Amino acid sequence: MKKISLKQKATQRVLKGYPLLVKEDFVQPLNEKEGSLVELTDEQNHFVATAYLAKQNKGAGWVLSLNPNEVITESFYERLFMQAADIRTHLKADETTTAYRFFNGEGDGLGGLTIDAYEDYYVFSWYSQGIYEHQKSILRAFENTVTDAKGIYQKFRYKRSDDIVSEFVSGTPAPEPLIIQENGVKYAVYLDDGLMTGIFLDQRHVRRSLMENYSAGRSVLNTFSYTGAFSVAAALGGAVETVSVDLAKRSLPKTEEQFAVNGLSTDQHKIRVMDVFDYFKYAVRKNLLFDTVVVDPPSFARSKKRTFSVAKNYTALLEDVIDITQSGGTIIASTNSAAVSATRFETFIREAFENKGLRYRIMETHTLPEDFHVNPNFKEGNYLKVYIVQKG
Repeated sequence: MKKISLKQKATQRVLKGYPLLVKEDFVQPLNEKEGSLVELTDEQNHFVATAYLAKQNKGAGWVLSLNPNEVITESFYERLFMQAADIRTHLKADETTTAYRFFNGEGDGLGGLTIDAYEDYYVFSWYSQGIYEHQKSILRAFENTVTDAKGIYQKFRYKRSDDIVSEFVSGTPAPEPLIIQENGVKYAVYLDDGLMTGIFLDQRHVRRSLMENYSAGRSVLNTFSYTGAFSVAAALGGAVETVSVDLAKRSLPKTEEQFAVNGLSTDQHKIRVMDVFDYFKYAVRKNLLFDTVVVDPPSFARSKKRTFSVAKNYTALLEDVIDITQSGGTIIASTNSAAVSATRFETFIREAFENKGLRYRIMETHTLPEDFHVNPNFKEGNYLKVYIVQKG
């Protein structure tokens, strides 16, 4: 295994448990191939860690072990998968929730790979060519550990030369749609339909809170609604009306399907295929006000009319939301941007209400659910921030 020297500050970070490597960490420029296993040393040639090299966003690789005696073989991956399974035993046994994150990258000891479970089907997401170079041994280790998997799919979240983004790997193909449950709510998912499956599993606790605490007898607006998961949760929680708004044309049939699999009529539940910002203007013109508004935009989006960035535009977005929220109503403000800290996100909320000359009260905050296991030394991994606030 080749030895590669780290600069002093990088050495200190790694020894403190920080798992991500960047190209500036190394004494000499990297020229190793993607996926190479390397021994990291300090500038005095002392062992620091074992890592693999891979280009992932701004990263150059991930630390695998600080143990000088650790050998990266199938047994290493098997141990990681056994540990991941052990800390999710309660979810495996929960008949009301059959979809969750089984393995969460660096949080479970292997940056660059996540695995989601859907009714005992498993979806691997590879985030770099480097980690995919180890795919065969990782899959063998997984199959040796998780022996009841019905089928395995994989998604490629990096640019491949063949442009493949999703494919079935082994076992038995899942039905289409596959009906999973979350907190007793049914959702239709598709495991081999591009990068997405139809539901964002990291919002599980937020959907439960919406259903249990902010829906009964209320009108609920779900912006950037995707397939309408929040809308269905609100409807089952007793909302008298929901409105789902998303620019994507497929949001209409996908949202209708989510209502249908739960036996819900859409008579009181509207679906609008349009730009969310145009809907805000429409709602103001029509004097529409909602008791609960869910706002969970993508970190970055571009349409023909505008470019949206959470870092630059979230405060203005919230001001629009405030305008169509009833006095005393609830705003569920969310972002999955790792580039925005919780402190900065709370500043966006404060500034939006100050700009409107209104008070607010924070009712709840949420981060990633427990199955999205986070490395405590890698704060960027805890990307989800959700503030449930009451408009004064």
